[in-house]
Amino acid sequence: MTKPEPAPIASADAVTRPIRVMIVDDAVVVRGMLSRWLTEAGGIEVASTHRTGSEAVSAVERVKPDVILLDIEMPDMDGLTALPLLLEKRPAATVIIASTLTTRHADISLRCLDLGAMDYIAKPSTNRDLTFGADFRREIVDKVKTLGGRTVRGHLPRPPGLAAAPKAGSARSIPPVAERPPFTLKPFSRIAPRIVAIGASTGGPNAITELLRQCRPAIECVSVVIAQHMPTMFTAMFADHLSKHLDIDVVEVAGGEILRRGRVYIAPGGKHLRVELKSGVTYAVIDDSPPVNFCKPSVDVTLQSVCQVFGSATLGVILTGMGSDGLIGAGEIAGRGGSVIAQDEETSVIWGMPGNVVRAGLCAAVGPPPMLADIINARVGVAA
Repeated sequence: MTKPEPAPIASADAVTRPIRVMIVDDAVVVRGMLSRWLTEAGGIEVASTHRTGSEAVSAVERVKPDVILLDIEMPDMDGLTALPLLLEKRPAATVIIASTLTTRHADISLRCLDLGAMDYIAKPSTNRDLTFGADFRREIVDKVKTLGGRTVRGHLPRPPGLAAAPKAGSARSIPPVAERPPFTLKPFSRIAPRIVAIGASTGGPNAITELLRQCRPAIECVSVVIAQHMPTMFTAMFADHLSKHLDIDVVEVAGGEILRRGRVYIAPGGKHLRVELKSGVTYAVIDDSPPVNFCKPSVDVTLQSVCQVFGSATLGVILTGMGSDGLIGAGEIAGRGGSVIAQDEETSVIWGMPGNVVRAGLCAAVGPPPMLADIINARVGVAA
């Protein structure tokens, strides 16, 4: 089968003015290094740097940043306290949380997503790793350019927080879907799904939470596997967060678990998640092979393994995220007779991953997470 190619998308650099960045971190070395990296990247203006949250809150209306890189632990006022105050004064800003890899910081970072932060970056734990961390530098620059570019163009949605739930008795609001969409849709598989495989990156935690909340009836009847681009420690906290807020059985995969209906399996940060069939039993397997598409876990790795086991009984879901991870896996699902659905551009933080899959003509449906959840329930054959 010919591998689908990512469709061309608008460059993150194609903005009308430089992206204005505010850096908030109590370490002078970090502030200086981030300032240098972003300035050297081009198309970015470091508008101000601050060592405390209170300094940033006082300056944000004057500075008018498009992107705020916000540390968690700082004197005087920490990032968790400063975040809602910054967004209150500068609602248009995109906040990216930068924190070191600890369990506590992972939990706080997820709480920051509840409060309106758009994304998070795991900082290396030592100054040496920070200084020479090529991957960290690339991630910082890519996220500032992509998210900041959307802010400058005025196209960045602000999805609901992780823990947000619709009020009792209220109707869900689902954006209308065009009767004749500007892309080609494939027919759904005639086989009911036995597994739902979800891939996401930037903006994914919010989208996954919304999707799982609405398709809980289907989860009782199938296994669900998730590859979300997240660093080590974050995925365990994310699984715990989903379990507590959605009352669903969600686990971070340790390796060797038997896939069961009614359970959600999340790939651990820094490892790939594969599905394997052994002696008639399906297992979740951890793979420590090199990154794919610069990602580990990789959505492609998970989707390819799932459809090799479940074939046309696979339902793939591609949610918001940068890049094209998931495109090859979605192509294999479609090629084996399974179905792929994807998040729409209007509700995606970044329409890179879903956009590439949609433009490749691999999807049976495209829409916001609540609509995708309704589709999952319907395909599995349960009432929402």
